[in-house]
Amino acid sequence: GVLIPNPRDIGGMIKELQGYAITTIPAVNTLYNAMLNHPDFDKLNFSKLLVANGGGMAVQEAVAKRWYERTHTPIVEGYGMSETSPCVTCNPVSVTSYSGTIGLPLPSTDISIRDDDNNEVPLGQPGEICIRGPQVMAGYWNRPDETAKVMTPDGFFKSGDVGVVSDAGYVKIVDRKKDMILVSGFNVYPNEIEDVVAKLPGVFEVAAVGVPDQHSGEAVKLFIVKKDQALTDADIFAFCKEQLTGYKRPKIIEFRTELPKSNVGKILRRELRDGRA
Repeated sequence: GVLIPNPRDIGGMIKELQGYAITTIPAVNTLYNAMLNHPDFDKLNFSKLLVANGGGMAVQEAVAKRWYERTHTPIVEGYGMSETSPCVTCNPVSVTSYSGTIGLPLPSTDISIRDDDNNEVPLGQPGEICIRGPQVMAGYWNRPDETAKVMTPDGFFKSGDVGVVSDAGYVKIVDRKKDMILVSGFNVYPNEIEDVVAKLPGVFEVAAVGVPDQHSGEAVKLFIVKKDQALTDADIFAFCKEQLTGYKRPKIIEFRTELPKSNVGKILRRELRDGRA
């Protein structure tokens, strides 16, 4: 195993990994994307790659497809959080194509999709992903009040993520509950918007957030880092008009040289939303 202390330095990371026949790589979507866009990517030896794991944030279809084309190995997506030590679900390692799901629950793990009143929603309907299993925490250290907010009476941990379960039992994350945008009474999920916009060839990274709007309550705003400097907001508006239904289309676009990220590379939508970044 090779440990990379600073995955933000893509060139340095590639240099460290050169010469190794890489068999497994765990990363978040932004890191896969940055690697694919680096001129030295082809110096890495992925001929022995067995599995590339994706987690931490949604794996975008555009990134997954390009990764598969370059390495002939799919990104296998899973899901979990600190409170679940950390794994809850994972796709089978035998998958060969992008599905957009986080897979099946791990052994001894129960998943329940619930509404705000703690009732299970019908199969195929979105609700909060609630998790019960041996890996779920007993509670937050010395914070019984915080613990009570996230645990259901029957022992499920409320994840704060909105998800849907398919007939076959596969779980799909819709988005973080707190990141949902309410446009004229309709729920708009940033993941869906970002997944669409990421397919536009001139886009390197994108984040969608809700901003106050006097007509619709909230409107969709995009923060975009360009891959192609010739890209204009008119190009993006036109692409979104083709790809997205009216209320989901962005009203405002702001170009940035970079987006704020956590230590592991998750894009921090909250900082963008609050104007702190």
